[in-house]
Amino acid sequence: MSTPRVATVDCSTGIETVRDMTTEEIAAQEALNAEIAERQAADEAEAAAKAAAKASGDAKLKELGLTDEEIAALVG
Repeated sequence: MSTPRVATVDCSTGIETVRDMTTEEIAAQEALNAEIAERQAADEAEAAAKAAAKASGDAKLKELGLTDEEIAALVG
């Protein structure tokens, strides 16, 4: 695997400088990527739990004899 690179641009001159990331920058980027993956997994788990709870609630309301239209009117 090649070393990730960083590009910086001096806005006053327009000169772009490209260099390899330092080991510290690579470690920080990897930690950030891991944190992002954890947050995405947590968000997906939360969304799945909400969907399951909604489906369960809808099923319970149907068991009570409500129609789909009545359930929609109750829960929006």
